[in-house]
Amino acid sequence: MGTGPELLTIEEAQHLYADADSVHDFDHILRVLALAERIARAEGADLAVVHTAALLHDWGRAEADAGGQNHAAVAAERAHAYLSARGHAAGWIEAVVHAIAAHRFRVAPDPATLEAQVLFDADKLDAIGAIGIARAFAYGGAHRQRLWTPMAAVDLAHWEANGDDAAHTPVHEFVVKLSRIQERLYTREGRAIAQERHRYMEAFYRRLDAEVQGLL
Repeated sequence: MGTGPELLTIEEAQHLYADADSVHDFDHILRVLALAERIARAEGADLAVVHTAALLHDWGRAEADAGGQNHAAVAAERAHAYLSARGHAAGWIEAVVHAIAAHRFRVAPDPATLEAQVLFDADKLDAIGAIGIARAFAYGGAHRQRLWTPMAAVDLAHWEANGDDAAHTPVHEFVVKLSRIQERLYTREGRAIAQERHRYMEAFYRRLDAEVQGLL
């Protein structure tokens, strides 16, 4: 950015997430930031764009979810106004805004820039591995979900067609979404990180199946 406006700091961003839940709180933002900066360095992406987009990517999520809105679109709109007020160049702002708008798993737009792909991968990596397991069960507990259902009993076609319903569990989340995240990542570094996280997560859910059924 040279002598232009100062980049958003972690301390400034933290105040934007005061009402977030434990699954999407500022700890999530910091984890995504660390992954995004790691991937950005490996892939040669613009670190300033990635840094700013990572810090702002879930801004307003609680209100958006409560209102049935696309939280990525809400965060992108807020980021555009905020960064414009700070005096950043229009083209740079658009790069940040696109990365934020394109970070969702099943919702358009697709990430069309390297920086957007970096943020997408970092955000999805935080949903798998040990931390992904913890987040799935934290979400399930907060929404009074059952702890377990047999993996073999999950009807993937039904869940793809109908989405969440009252029967959803962390096991459904694994089968329907988390187990397929590594296939959707864009960057070489992101896919490399995903391999180990996926193996760990898959082993956990298999063991959970076995323990619940008294096999281990």
